[in-house]
Order: sequence, then C-alpha cells, then structure tokens
Amino acid sequence: MKKIGILYGQENTYPQAFTDRVNRYCGPGMMAEPVLISKALQGGPPEYAVVIDRISHDVPFYRAWLKNAALQGTAVINNPFWWSADEKFFNNAIGLHTGVPVPGTALLPSFELPDDTTGNSFRNLHYPLDWNAIFAVTGFPAYMKPFAGGGWKNVYRVKDEEEFFKLHAQTGRHVMLLQEEIVFESYFRCYCIGGRHVHIMPYEPRNAPEKRYEADFELSTSLKEKIEQYTLLLNQALGYDFNTVEFAVRDGVPYAIDFCNPAPDADLQSVGEANFEWVVEHSARYAIERAMAQENGKDNLTWGNWLKEAVQQDRK
Repeated sequence: MKKIGILYGQENTYPQAFTDRVNRYCGPGMMAEPVLISKALQGGPPEYAVVIDRISHDVPFYRAWLKNAALQGTAVINNPFWWSADEKFFNNAIGLHTGVPVPGTALLPSFELPDDTTGNSFRNLHYPLDWNAIFAVTGFPAYMKPFAGGGWKNVYRVKDEEEFFKLHAQTGRHVMLLQEEIVFESYFRCYCIGGRHVHIMPYEPRNAPEKRYEADFELSTSLKEKIEQYTLLLNQALGYDFNTVEFAVRDGVPYAIDFCNPAPDADLQSVGEANFEWVVEHSARYAIERAMAQENGKDNLTWGNWLKEAVQQDRK
C-alpha cells in the first residue's frame, strides 16, 4: 500500500479536502491520510511514498524528520533540503539569472549582533555601509522585510532615508531586505504545482488579509502568457513542486515580488471557492502522480534546474 501523507499545522480546510480528493481518485493500492509520527528513528524504510509538507518551516522537528524520510525514498513536496537553504535574496538573484524582472533589492545585516557574536565577528563588514549606493538602487518609497520567512511579518513601507534608519533600528536580529517599491496598476498571485500547472489569481495586497483575493484586475492574453512563463521559469529554476509567485504589474511589465512561498495559503475562507477547488484538484492529482513514480531507496525529490545545471558543469 502506497501512502500519501499530509503534514500540517493550524489550517483546517485544505488538508481534509486534499486527503478526500486523493482517496476519491487514487484507486486500490494507494491511500491518503494525515501524517502521524509516533517515533523518529534514523534509517528504516519510508512509511509514506509522498508527503505534502505544510508546516515544517515552523517546526524544526518535522523538517529533520522529513529529511530522513526523503533519504529513504519519500517524495517530499517541497524538497526539505532546498527549502532549508532557500531565502528571498537568493530568489531575487535567481530572477535576474533567469531573465524575470524583479525590483532593485539590497541585503542588510541585522541591526543587532546575532547570538554568540561580537563586533570582531563582523570585521569583514565595512561600516557604515555604502548607503548612497544602496538607496540609489532601491529608491524611496521602498519596502523593508525579512530576507527569509513570510506571512507579511515585519514588513515596512519606508518613505525616506530618515524613516528607514528609524525603522531599521527596530528590526533587532532580523536580516532584512530593502526593496524598490513597484507602484503597480495590477497585481496577481499565482499557484504553481509540479513546475507546469499555473493558476493566476487577481490579488490586492493592500486589502485586509481576508479580502486580498477580492480583486478584479484585468488580465490580457499577452500578460497572462508572460506571467505564466515567468512563474514556470522561477519554479523550475528553484525546484518547487508547490509554491506561489506574486507579480506587481507596472507599465505592462510583471515584476516578481515574492516567490518563496512553499507552504502557500490554501484556505477556503481566504482564497475563495474557485481558487480552492483548483489547488485541491491539481495538488491531489500531482501527489498521486508522484506516488506512482516513487521508488523506495531512491532520491524522489525535485531539484531545481539551477542546481542541476551547476552539478552537470562540475562533472565536465
């Protein structure tokens, strides 16, 4: 019996709908269920052919358990090794590398020293930073946000240099990004599943969280094709099986704003019925596809094109 597990936290609607949909489609010899861990021992055969990971970014115990499961052959969606290494500053660099427009962005060291460091730990950092060069790239107003993580936590809109220095002093030990503001005429959030299925959703980030999908931005055929192309390029480069990409459209050009969302919102109440149905249907079918292809003892993870190309170059 091949089992497809879903590992989740506080969300309610998506996990049950996903499990029910897989069990409706999969047929004999396969089933879906919530993951239940009674022990975590190194090695051993995998209990699950596939695990959909919705919570390990918040629970380090789960991330370690998933890495061990992947080593034994579980197809973990998303790859826990890459997810552990990924962050938003590198993602922006990947955007530049693949030709996807991204806002001008700078990485900022934490305002406060990290634990177990002193000033001597930062002798390779020139201080003060070249703020003039940084501000020339980002301009003002700009957005300051953590270089890793999500959920709109610790995100600031900064109107000028004075406000920037005041707010940056409040960010503590967070490593932050300073990013050019894209004043947009339309905005879209896109599910991407399996590196080939894209669902574009009008999205208004200025609304309250529960109303952000209540947007009516128009989507021309040419803009739709460009957004689909960029979404696939980014997810294939990064190797994410299940992710969202956000685009702010300025002067007809879609700029990728945020594309490190490997456990994206899929709650019925927030995304709405039509979007919810799309993500449940496509994620269930994709999980079954991955379970059918899974083999114990082999690497069944998805690795991004950027990393695979780097490995191939090293072998030459």
